[in-house]
Amino acid sequence: MAVKKSGLGKGLGKGLDSLIPDKVGNTEANEEEAKDEMMVNINKVEPNRAQPRKKFDEDALLELAESIKQFGILQPLLVQDQGAYYELIAGERRWRAAKLAGIKEIPVIIKKFNEQERVEISLIENIQREDLNPIEEAIAYKRLFEEFHLKQDEIAERVSKSRTTVTNAMRLLKLDEKVQQMVIDEMLTTGHARALLAVEDQEAQYMVAQKIFDEKLSVRETEKLIKKILNGGQETQKIEKKDEEDLKRLKIVYHNIEENMKQTLGTKVVINFKDKNKGRIEIEYYDAEQLEHLFEMIQSINKQ
Repeated sequence: MAVKKSGLGKGLGKGLDSLIPDKVGNTEANEEEAKDEMMVNINKVEPNRAQPRKKFDEDALLELAESIKQFGILQPLLVQDQGAYYELIAGERRWRAAKLAGIKEIPVIIKKFNEQERVEISLIENIQREDLNPIEEAIAYKRLFEEFHLKQDEIAERVSKSRTTVTNAMRLLKLDEKVQQMVIDEMLTTGHARALLAVEDQEAQYMVAQKIFDEKLSVRETEKLIKKILNGGQETQKIEKKDEEDLKRLKIVYHNIEENMKQTLGTKVVINFKDKNKGRIEIEYYDAEQLEHLFEMIQSINKQ
């Protein structure tokens, strides 16, 4: 049986404009909304912990902060009064940018929502602005499905997406957590991620994901690779063997570098590498005099 939708729920599929009309224009709705708008101290507003979006582009925030400095906040933030503070329902990006811009007071519209409505509004706002990465979007859908018992077709109606889109998004959460992080970090596209779902073994899945990223494989090439893997597993063995050979070569290279640095610096040097591009160098010293000597050597390199 379908879940009965509130009047608010019916409007959500049409987006946030049904909740916060565009203030440009001379409609009765705009005039009524303007009455609800008020200025509050920015420090009295706090983000919603259930906000689907966890990652914010710092460069984009700085750009928005500059815009806010020049033109102010053009659209009020949607909040709910929690007594000691106002909880953000929609507009966290504007709130963060306003803080960066040094704004003391911000325009808000205070409304009252239940928990499900708060999740839906935050989800829709981010989807409309294409602010969520695929994993954040999938987690939000899953929450509506598990916590609020909405069916997938009901979720699709709320967010103006097809049921297939919602289903495919939620399937991404079956990926290994390390692979999900690669999607979040934009190392893999959703096309790559969907293809990887066919590889059930989590470690093999992550191994193939690394190969996709390292070799810059297209989605079509990824699908061909996975088909080979599923047809016999020989490709997986090749990947494992190649990884072992690469690791051995790296160990030899870094060992030689360690030895050269020991000879140059006159102390123990250890290189801890994560992969061929990243790692950490540890240089030991045994007294203040040796530390000062190492510092002088590093300074002399900088001056060259």
